[in-house]
Formats: sequence, C-alpha cells, structure tokens
Amino acid sequence: MLHLRDLSYHPPAAPNPILHRINLELPPQKLGLVVGPSGSGKSTLLEILAGLAEHTSGVVQWGTQVLDSYELQYLAGLVFQFPERHFCGNTLFEELRLGHPELISEQIHAALQEVGLDHLSLSTSPNNLSGGQQRRLALAVQLIRQPNILLLDEPTAGLDWSMRQQLVRLLQKLKAHWTLLVVTHDAGDMAAIADHSWQIAQGRLEPITLTPAAV
Repeated sequence: MLHLRDLSYHPPAAPNPILHRINLELPPQKLGLVVGPSGSGKSTLLEILAGLAEHTSGVVQWGTQVLDSYELQYLAGLVFQFPERHFCGNTLFEELRLGHPELISEQIHAALQEVGLDHLSLSTSPNNLSGGQQRRLALAVQLIRQPNILLLDEPTAGLDWSMRQQLVRLLQKLKAHWTLLVVTHDAGDMAAIADHSWQIAQGRLEPITLTPAAV
C-alpha cells in the first residue's frame, strides 16, 4: 500500500508550494490515475515518489515503512514522458543491461516478454522501434529493476490512437502483478482501467470518480 500523508513540496525560491498537503492511498496491484493540467504538480509528485526530489513535509509510506528519498529510489520505477529521448543503449540488450551488468539473457528476455517485445532480436536498435514499442521498452527498463510501484508520466503522449490503445491494454495486464500510478492531463485513455482517480490543481489533490462515458 502506497500511503501519502500531508505531503508538501515548497522550494525555497517559489512563492507558493508546488504540492500542498497531498493525501493518497493506493493498494497493491491497482492502477491509480492523477489528472491535471500542465503546471499542476503532477510530474513533481512522481519525482518525489521516485526519490529524485525531497518533499518539504509530510510522509511517504509503503505498507508500514516510512521512506526517505534514497529508499524511494529502490521502491519505485519512473517512466518519464517521452522516455525514448533518454535511451542510451545501441541495442535492446545494451539498453536493458545499463546499470545491471549482472543480468543474463534469460532475465532480459523475460522483461521483454512482459511487455510484448520478446519477438524482437536483442541486437535491435531502440531507435528502430515504433513509438509504441519504444514506450514498451521503457517499461521493460523499469520492470527489470523489480520495483514495488511503477510511476508513469503521460505514458500515451504523442502516440496515435492505435498505439495508445495497445499501451492501455498492456498497463491493464501489468497491474495484475504491479502497482501503477499514472499522471496525465487527459484521463480519456486511462479511465477504463483506473481503480482509483484523483484530480490535481495548483498542487492540491482531490479524489474523483471517472467513467469512460464521462471523459
């Protein structure tokens, strides 16, 4: 269970908090969806949960354990918006082994199988993949780390309708084994598979109810 209590983030140079007393609970193997416009604090929330930024006050818990930013780096796997811009490997094998030289081919194949890319050669260049395949590869890069929770920032951004639907179906499959928290400005693609939903505006989070017909 991911549990945020009165989480706030107020950088010294900012006149107002970017996040203000965020409260959120997300059970294991569920997909949580945070919806809000640009500048509302969505990406900042994910950066804090990924241990890339230190919250000013409040508590982040996984189960009963209170976690600091260092521990969160091991708890969470963050897939950035447009993750394909961050690929560094020349092949799928290199991309998945970055930072994990101990991994063997069988483990890499299992990660690719999880995201539906196991039919590809490990010598394939990430740059030769379609947009949808690149998003799947970015997920595999995080899954191979075996995080407790997957964090996704606008995962369908820039994809056409068909690729968006394929990615949504993949996320629905992944939540059978993983806990996912997705942030987006448009709930339309994700409303059908979200188990818990919130709206964020000016750094404040409120629970909402979404249905596919309503978005």
